[in-house]
Amino acid sequence: MTELTLLHESFRRNGRVNDFLLDAITEADLALSDGRGGWTVGHHLTHMAGFRQGWLSNISPEHAEGLPTMTRGTELRDTQELAAAFKAGDEAALKAVHAALDEGRSFPDPWEEGTYQSSPAHFLQHTIVHDSHHRGQIMGLLRAGGHTAEEMNALDNHWAIWRK
Repeated sequence: MTELTLLHESFRRNGRVNDFLLDAITEADLALSDGRGGWTVGHHLTHMAGFRQGWLSNISPEHAEGLPTMTRGTELRDTQELAAAFKAGDEAALKAVHAALDEGRSFPDPWEEGTYQSSPAHFLQHTIVHDSHHRGQIMGLLRAGGHTAEEMNALDNHWAIWRK
């Protein structure tokens, strides 16, 4: 398996973990927060889904077309709508990376900060790390929101996706 094939597989598994989480939470869970002004579960998930569209609109605008725009402060309260946004964003991200690699180019660097200049595939890695960061925060909110140890253990079953 090539490094790029392995990265694509990891990216797809990351998407399956997001699906697993969305299937496991309830509409009521989306409203859970830390009670101190922090983001709700729904806000974290909306931000994660919007991350794809936000970055693609700058590094590969043609691949961002048609993706849901989630402006700052937007919060989706429907897990099916979130799942659709993740799926569309993941497919667009993969297409953007493939297009750049097939054309032998890096992504534009609109902020002049070296954005993915060594390889467009780093956008996929960035997305995996970003999602993982927010999923950890979501797990903490679910635990603090009253989910039982058994419920939290069931959510930990997502690790099986990475061990296949």
